[in-house]
Amino acid sequence: MFKLKDVVNYLVAFFIILSLNFLLPRLMPGDPLTAIYGEEAMIQMTPELKARLVERFSLDRPLAGQFGAYLLSLLKGDLGYSYFYNAPVTKVILGALPWTFLLVGTAISISTIIGTLLGIESGWRRGQKIDRALLAGTMFLDGLPDFFLGMVFLILFGVVWEVFPLNGAMTPYAGYEGITLVVDVLKHLVLPALSLTLVNLTGSYLLARNSMVTTLGEAFILTARAKGLNDQVVRYRHAGRNSLLPVITHTGMQVGRMLTGALFIETVFSYPGLGLLIQKALQTRDYPLLQGVFLVVTVFVLTANFSVDMLYKNIDPRLKSCTLNTGRRLNPTT
Repeated sequence: MFKLKDVVNYLVAFFIILSLNFLLPRLMPGDPLTAIYGEEAMIQMTPELKARLVERFSLDRPLAGQFGAYLLSLLKGDLGYSYFYNAPVTKVILGALPWTFLLVGTAISISTIIGTLLGIESGWRRGQKIDRALLAGTMFLDGLPDFFLGMVFLILFGVVWEVFPLNGAMTPYAGYEGITLVVDVLKHLVLPALSLTLVNLTGSYLLARNSMVTTLGEAFILTARAKGLNDQVVRYRHAGRNSLLPVITHTGMQVGRMLTGALFIETVFSYPGLGLLIQKALQTRDYPLLQGVFLVVTVFVLTANFSVDMLYKNIDPRLKSCTLNTGRRLNPTT
């Protein structure tokens, strides 16, 4: 059930993020315009353009008036103007956002499903060779940086064996349509998504495995076995179902890590998402674009965490108080 306290907590976090995004350029030494656009851009600006920017950012008003104008601009979808792309920041971000959503969504879905299934099987066979092998393999993958794994895959599958494309999200100027275009996009997606999936597999695996190990000793599991239910029903319907709650919580918390990893992966594979935008913005000191991307990423992480928090409570309404940091295991009543 939704609680007002939960909504207020996320709104407060969102307000703090907006305030920091507004205050940081204005707290830097010198002119706020210089902090926003950089010294090189200010040198090339004409006095008329500077005057228009001062009026646009309400820099001639008190700080409270500037903050009000900033919030009003955000409500209108105005995140500023990118002088590198010579286009509004909102338009530039909207062009890259679907590719990041595709990459992160694919990696989160696959890593959560495979990690949970492997964790259930590993916990069911605790102490056996397959359990030890899975545990060692996932821990090894967890210690690898995602961008390093991406570079290894890029060299092996892109350069040496030439199985998958080296960069981009689709073949340029190919003119593909329909199913051919879908296949081309998926081929470009395989290596970035695989790199991000393997590195983030361990969390879901360990949570599901540990939950299974603990659950198998509970009374309701002994009762299910005493009823003569086969191993597959006991494993998935009774014990496995109980391992889903901490995994769902971890999925929401994993969004931030996935997005961070995606920023590096997109740079390695020149994948046209938010990560590549950040790289271009850093190279050209396009500060409005940087602020816009960071704001969008933060809002997306908050929204994902809030959604998972609410989903967690709806799955098990017995939860009276739950935060995203809770890893409590609950036994089913039936």
